[in-house]
Amino acid sequence: MLGPPPPDPDHPDRVLVMGVVNVTPDSFSDGGRYASTEAAIAHGRALAAQGADILDVGGEATGPRSTPVGEADELARVIPVVEALAREGLRVSIDTTKSAVAEAALAAGATIVNDVSGGVFDPRMRDVLAASRATFICGHLRGGSIAEVFALEGTSPVTFDEVVLELAARLEALPDAVAARTWLDPGIGFGKPWEVNLELALGAARIGFALDRPVVIGPSRKRFLRHLLDPEPTEADLDRATVAVCLRALEAGGPLVLRVHNVALLESALSAYNNE
Repeated sequence: MLGPPPPDPDHPDRVLVMGVVNVTPDSFSDGGRYASTEAAIAHGRALAAQGADILDVGGEATGPRSTPVGEADELARVIPVVEALAREGLRVSIDTTKSAVAEAALAAGATIVNDVSGGVFDPRMRDVLAASRATFICGHLRGGSIAEVFALEGTSPVTFDEVVLELAARLEALPDAVAARTWLDPGIGFGKPWEVNLELALGAARIGFALDRPVVIGPSRKRFLRHLLDPEPTEADLDRATVAVCLRALEAGGPLVLRVHNVALLESALSAYNNE
């Protein structure tokens, strides 16, 4: 007797948790805690043990005070980590805006490309994706570089509806085969007012229903959460606020991928949420 069909990796039928593995010395969220290869691999293993479905490995910070990283340095940071985690059978995503880094990471065992620029920073990214079978996380931002994104933050406000329209345009511009395996990320924190960031996080399911694609949200430890908390929140405060936002987002349904730093805390909350 035939069993149920295997899950489709490009069309999740449940909430997926993506754990963040920053192989960077200047990450806004963890202060370079996992900047060495050994520390990053150990952290990825720990996140997987805590319940992460996907490990998102990145070698270049994308915060407003981050320093740009050259291609060679980014490759040196991420490829050994991707290789080690993928070799253990873990599902690995490469968080990069550079097509050469994405290409090398896919060859090393990654199966997802997470590009916060949605292919805008490096147009060759589409060719790399078209030549692969990788899932593509198409992010939203405005500007031609991370520095430009945050420079525009106060002068070029964007609305929820504009984000949806611009994501739709990016999806339409992809080759059909790539679009079919694309997830959408509304780019929480990337040059948007805090109120819009909150609306995008809580309304992620609306984006998914409108564009018929899974949606990734990454509210974890982002600056907009500070508007919901005391003036000087601790990391623990930000993690609790992240979980609260994620649970609120789930209330609207839809296939969501939740990208967080504190996987254990989110998994505990999801367990309680699902057993109410």
